[in-house]
Amino acid sequence: MEFLVNIKLRWSDDMDPELKAKVIRDERAHAAELIKEGHLVRMWRVPCRFENWGLWRAADATQLHEIITSLPANPWMYDIDVLPLAKHPVDPIHTAA
Repeated sequence: MEFLVNIKLRWSDDMDPELKAKVIRDERAHAAELIKEGHLVRMWRVPCRFENWGLWRAADATQLHEIITSLPANPWMYDIDVLPLAKHPVDPIHTAA
């Protein structure tokens, strides 16, 4: 099952710069594993904002919840929107000859 996920982040104002750097490193390493496992399909940054949109794959909403909450930056994610996606009959990936 595919999900379109929007995540907004906000670092703590008094966050230790070393902790922030560690979380960012850990987040990238964890994302690389999720890519290998086929869960993280695509990721886009929103210009001029500290947020992203991602195309994620999971067996169901429960598994997606487990994946998102396992992200190292999860404690600083303050707004997460999840849109479950269904196949469309005119999706170019399925209609291309």
